[in-house]
Amino acid sequence: MSFFDMFGPLFDPSEGANRSDRQRSSNDDPIILNVETDGDTTSRSGSSVPPKGPSRPRIARRPNRPRKGASRGNKILIGIVLALAIVVGLFFALAQFITDVMWYDQLGFQSVIWTQLGTRIGLWIAYALLLAGVSFISATLAIRARPDAADGSTIRVKGDTIEIGKGVSSRNARRVAVVVSLIVGLIFGAQFNSNWSEILLMFNAQSFGTTDPQFGLDNGFYVFVLPGLRLIMSAVSLLLLAGIIFSVITHVLMGGIRITMPVNGRGLFNITKRARRQIGIWLMLNMFAWAANQVVGVFSTLTTEGSRITGATYTTVNATIPVTFVMAAITVILGVVLGIWIMKSHALEGQAPIAVRASEALKAWKVPTVAIASAVVVSLVLTVAWPMLLQRFRVNPNAQEMESTYIQRNIDATRAAYGLNKVKTEQYKATTEGEAGALADSAESTAQIRLLDPQIVSPTFKQLQQSKQYYTFADTLSVDKYEVDGVSQDTVIAARELDLDGLDNRNWVNDHTVYTHGYGVVAAYGNKVTSDGQPKFFESGIPTQGKLTDSEQYEPRIYFSPNASEYSIVGAPDGTKSWEFDYPTGSEGATNTFKGDGGPKIGNIFSRLLYAIRFGSDQILFSDRVNANSQILYDRSPKERVAKVAPYLTLDGRVYPAVVDGRVKWIVDGYTTSDAYPYSQMTDLGDATKDSTTETSSTVTGLNSQNANYIRNSVKATVDAYDGSVDLYVWDESDPVIKAWEQIFPGQYHQLSEISGDLMSHLRYPESLFKVQRELLAKYHVSSANQFFSGEDFWQTPVDPTESQQAQQRDILQPPYYLTLQTGGSNEPVFSLTSSYIPAGSSTREILTGFLSVDSDAGNEKGKIGSNYGTIRLQELPKDSNVPGPGQAQNNFNASADVSKELNLLESGSTNVQRGNLLTLPLGGGLVYVQPVYVKSSGSTSFPLLKKVLVAFGDQVGFANTLDEALDQVFGGNSGASAGDAENVEGGTSSGKTDDKTDSSGQQGDTSQGGSTDSSTGNDTSGTASGDLKNALNDAAQAMKDSDAAMKKGDWSAYGEAQKKLQEALNKAIELEQ
Repeated sequence: MSFFDMFGPLFDPSEGANRSDRQRSSNDDPIILNVETDGDTTSRSGSSVPPKGPSRPRIARRPNRPRKGASRGNKILIGIVLALAIVVGLFFALAQFITDVMWYDQLGFQSVIWTQLGTRIGLWIAYALLLAGVSFISATLAIRARPDAADGSTIRVKGDTIEIGKGVSSRNARRVAVVVSLIVGLIFGAQFNSNWSEILLMFNAQSFGTTDPQFGLDNGFYVFVLPGLRLIMSAVSLLLLAGIIFSVITHVLMGGIRITMPVNGRGLFNITKRARRQIGIWLMLNMFAWAANQVVGVFSTLTTEGSRITGATYTTVNATIPVTFVMAAITVILGVVLGIWIMKSHALEGQAPIAVRASEALKAWKVPTVAIASAVVVSLVLTVAWPMLLQRFRVNPNAQEMESTYIQRNIDATRAAYGLNKVKTEQYKATTEGEAGALADSAESTAQIRLLDPQIVSPTFKQLQQSKQYYTFADTLSVDKYEVDGVSQDTVIAARELDLDGLDNRNWVNDHTVYTHGYGVVAAYGNKVTSDGQPKFFESGIPTQGKLTDSEQYEPRIYFSPNASEYSIVGAPDGTKSWEFDYPTGSEGATNTFKGDGGPKIGNIFSRLLYAIRFGSDQILFSDRVNANSQILYDRSPKERVAKVAPYLTLDGRVYPAVVDGRVKWIVDGYTTSDAYPYSQMTDLGDATKDSTTETSSTVTGLNSQNANYIRNSVKATVDAYDGSVDLYVWDESDPVIKAWEQIFPGQYHQLSEISGDLMSHLRYPESLFKVQRELLAKYHVSSANQFFSGEDFWQTPVDPTESQQAQQRDILQPPYYLTLQTGGSNEPVFSLTSSYIPAGSSTREILTGFLSVDSDAGNEKGKIGSNYGTIRLQELPKDSNVPGPGQAQNNFNASADVSKELNLLESGSTNVQRGNLLTLPLGGGLVYVQPVYVKSSGSTSFPLLKKVLVAFGDQVGFANTLDEALDQVFGGNSGASAGDAENVEGGTSSGKTDDKTDSSGQQGDTSQGGSTDSSTGNDTSGTASGDLKNALNDAAQAMKDSDAAMKKGDWSAYGEAQKKLQEALNKAIELEQ
């Protein structure tokens, strides 16, 4: 009796029909007009064929009784409604896909969506068919091996009794198998379509030109082939697993496997010979696949993370790898033994007693028991005990000698994979004693020291340049460089983006057809401020005017930006009155009509319907603003657009605007990454790129969390702010990964030679890559394996000392800064990305151990990257150095009595102090720390103004109204160079300078000899503050003392009077400052 027999007529179509008829006859209309009993039908038919036997009564229905069920017309109507519902449902379901196709087509990247879709669907269908095919073949073989007849009938003799049963037929069983196999294939096949990139890379593999030191294979095998090979092995394993599962289940259902009561020495299972043969073969195949997976897994040991390094160590090479091959062989042998035993053993027949006692019965299972137990024991010994003993008694006592070879492999591979193999290291014997004229040789670098903190001055930009509430700027501005009046100038720049949240009258027409774009860029000198502490703009206003407008005549309208709205509908026929708001002027404001090609056309009803569904807006269907020339602009964030056309790239967290070739372009850095570079150290890119900027900014982010041990800045992408066009440029032509993607998506990339000189001048070294490299270089500046093993010279990036105490306790790191300076090995100041190092560990003494910079100026020559671009320079301080680190420098600022006194005064009453970024610069033979100090009133429309500058050199602290004066204070009264804000010094010139000096723009020239300035540290009144300001500050100090005294006595009347005097004194001091 098969499994189906227990369900009786449920699987017998004829019996099911008979039963259904009986049920209907018993429940039918009780009024019976005519009942005929079947008997000899020859009298009616005239046939001599004998009757088949009695049949059921037939019930005649009452004449003219209406039949149940829908009429033909109703059936047609229901069919039409259902068909329409299906069409509408499909239309809604496909609206997203169709509009995506339109988006890619308009942008010129159709191959991206079709290649992805084709590969994913192809993988799904191919694997689904394979899985369904294997499952069906397995089930079919099991059905053919059934012990019963093909029609499902069974005849069993039990003693004197003959049992005749009726089961499911083989034909019906195969039909069920087809359906179940297809369902399983479709469900499990879908899991492989997400791995489309691994398959494409495997078939477009490139050579790295280097081999791994263990197996001698090209590194391209690990990066391109191995991930795809593991995927294929996983797919094969699942196929074979499905095969054995379907075989066993089908044999159970068809009666080939029966579970019996293990009494009288009988076995638990009763499995037919044909079933045992099939299951044995499937088992062997599964074991072979397992062994193959073990062999493939050996290559993954070169990228396995260990306690100290990534990659195979002594124990891995001498125990794990050889043991893996042994275990693979054992797995094959075990599979053969178990498979043959299943096919040959009588213990699984279950028909006759195989033993009298249980102990004898167990002998029948001796072979599999011994084989499995032996494999388990050997596995534990070889894979657990042997490596552990080798590590404990051989490696650990001699770890430095034993592991040095493998640590050196890790060092070499890590440096190559992260681009650290060409770091230029210089021993920098920094002094801590500031001498007069010490900056004379660094005059150009001094003139370019950036004062504006791009994260603090955003509210100032908004207040002074926002113009209207429906415009905004990023909360963290960008640092770039522009040639202004023939001089390369560090610049703080921002695009004036549209912010619909600032609109008073929000409705669909305004949100999507009127307020469609921002307008212009705003740029300020990085090293200069006005006399009252405001940024000194060289491009500003609306409509924009300034140096960039004069030189570039650029298109100022910004339809695409990080803050752009979900979608805008633009465009109109020629001659139509424009309605897009352009910029405020007069009572109504200027208007404009978009003339570019920025989005899919929605002039026809079909397109309008699709986008109405996508965005859930019926206004798109019925608004008169949607016309034959209309385009819909969406996915307007530059980073989002690049991510859609190059989904395989990892994108930098900072997107910045640049005025290039008469357009505003958003520049996005793209990285190719891998986690399969042999022996290279694994890093979490998300953790490596976190710092105080990414933690507090909404516009600058780190990389997404992902493990990687290879990274290249292979792509520079630009997004046109006017029409949204995306251009991808191959930046690192030597990167094998980007070569593979070029092969997969031919024609998608522009070559390096196509980059214009203007664009080249604004391409810079990306922050996220630099942050990843500085984290690795904190350890991997050590080139000796023995020194690396000891770990005594490891460094770390300092915590940002300008953040709150709570943030510092969470180890929020200091971000890198773009600065123009001259570092070791460079002959002139270079636009660089900089950071610093302190000793690793929890030591409370934070001294500087290294200064890291990378040349970020790509030059301005068409199609050619500057020769020094990307050169990483490390200035390593002696181990006995006592140069303060950033945290210690900040503590020195805070500990200065004069600094604290004045800052406390400024923080009292209606103002508060914001300290800007703490910059570290290798100047004057040592390290100079510069920190701008901003003052902000408490009003709702207030904004920070640069009022003071802190400077530290060694343990000396300078504090003055200008950087120029503060530098003089720490360098003996005359630093020997002029800072960018020298023109703000009282009298119009910096004090104490020689005739041969650089002006504020960094050019050599004569400067006027100013009067003498006291260089007393931290005292702003030394020759710079007027007598009235001194008096006001003294009054404020006295008022604070009176307040404290009154509070101690509990004289609240006197306390209130003292607070009033304090407020008056502070207001007077602020007024005099301004």
